[in-house]
Amino acid sequence: MGEEREEETVSLAGSVPLGTEEAPNAVYGEPKWSPLEWFRMLSKELHWSFVYGVVMVYGIGQGLGGSIWRVGSDYYWKDVQQVQPSAAQVYQGITSIPWMIKPIWGLLTDVVPVAGYRRRPYFILSGFLGVVSMLTLSLHSKLHVAFALLAMICSTAGVAIGDVTIDALGAQNSITHPNLAPDVQSLMGLSSSIGSLIGYSISCLLVHAIGSQGVLGLLSIPAILVLSVGLLLKEALSPSCSLNQVYDKFLEAIITMWETLKLPSVWRPCFYMYLSLALSLNIQEGMFYWYTDTSKGLSFTEGSVGLIFAIGSVGALLGVVLYQHILKDYPFRRLLFWSQLLLSLSGMLDLVLVLRLNLKLGMPNYFFAVIDEGVSQLVNRLKWMPMLVLSAKLCPSGIEGTFFALIMSIENMGLLTSSWCGGLLLHVLRVTRTEFGNLWAAIFIRNLMRLLPLLFLFLVPKSDHNSTILPVEMLVQNNVLETDRIPLQRDDVEMASLTEERE
Repeated sequence: MGEEREEETVSLAGSVPLGTEEAPNAVYGEPKWSPLEWFRMLSKELHWSFVYGVVMVYGIGQGLGGSIWRVGSDYYWKDVQQVQPSAAQVYQGITSIPWMIKPIWGLLTDVVPVAGYRRRPYFILSGFLGVVSMLTLSLHSKLHVAFALLAMICSTAGVAIGDVTIDALGAQNSITHPNLAPDVQSLMGLSSSIGSLIGYSISCLLVHAIGSQGVLGLLSIPAILVLSVGLLLKEALSPSCSLNQVYDKFLEAIITMWETLKLPSVWRPCFYMYLSLALSLNIQEGMFYWYTDTSKGLSFTEGSVGLIFAIGSVGALLGVVLYQHILKDYPFRRLLFWSQLLLSLSGMLDLVLVLRLNLKLGMPNYFFAVIDEGVSQLVNRLKWMPMLVLSAKLCPSGIEGTFFALIMSIENMGLLTSSWCGGLLLHVLRVTRTEFGNLWAAIFIRNLMRLLPLLFLFLVPKSDHNSTILPVEMLVQNNVLETDRIPLQRDDVEMASLTEERE
């Protein structure tokens, strides 16, 4: 690993030699930092407005808002639109389509500045789409399924645009501050998990109090806060570009993406990440309908379901903490092996619950469901964190946002495949709004398929989180966006000149 670090001789901002100083940066990711000191360090090194953006986008928008959205949309499809669980599974997949085209949002944020800014306008657009779509779903009580889908797609597009924009800043900071790459992803994961914990804790209570449509209307508030990121983010003005220059940048960015994606060290892990997600079939809607069914299910109330999901977010938060303090220095391949294996084994808890075997062990259904959700979310987070860090390390300098968005879209295609195939499985096994006799078979098939990605682990690099995966020349600031890149803050430049910070 030491030899790999010595090869990182690219320069910071094109002038400062890197790879010559280990101690200051090595301290940043060590667990001896208290949470408050760690937060202050990130605010100083990466600028407070970036940290604010992460908290608003990941914590409020995706964590708090996403958890409320999950519960509210589930009840919306079940109670307002009254569709079958297999149809709801497919509709949820359709609403995720904007995540499939994240490279388009990434290209826009990387090469098309608006009013002289590359990031700020897209946060504003993200918030605007969220506000309009959520108010539309909330204020129309008899909205046709097609129009409801369209509104949800617009809402998801807003979330995706905000996500890809903050991810672009995160990938850029991961390149300029490589030792902080795991910390950046941990900040995002912690923000999301804490927001989810709060959101799930109140979501079903809100559904019970004001209904699913009222809850969707409240989601306009997180959208407004994401919009505020665009107003407060510290960003330097970019030079104005003609249409020809924009076209040239688009073309150059696409060529760079293609050249990067052709590298075996890039396409192999990307292919694995797709397979690992696609083969883990999603049957969540079948489980949700069974949870809430009053005749053949568990008859869980809105508050009960919210508490289950809240405990699940605690498990996700614990997964981030375990990764940050214990697991982040382990090789990618080892982490993904054990997390995938645990994912299959933890899925058997659903089977125990559906077959009511927990009652034979003296464990009530609700207590066991809470444990099941917490373990499931913890394991999912342990799998997701190294995949995010690996994705950030595959991004070439200059098109960080675009390429990170491309990798995320590949992973989201895996999630879409998982959702649609899960819906098909529920349909084939005749799991409906009132019939759950074959739900156990769907769970068993899903758990077996979760073992299949282990056969493709050879596609994942053996390197750890501190190693360089891309060739050094791809980590040097290239010309794709050279005139538009956000300059380092003054404190970053001063620290680079004093410590010769590695990229």
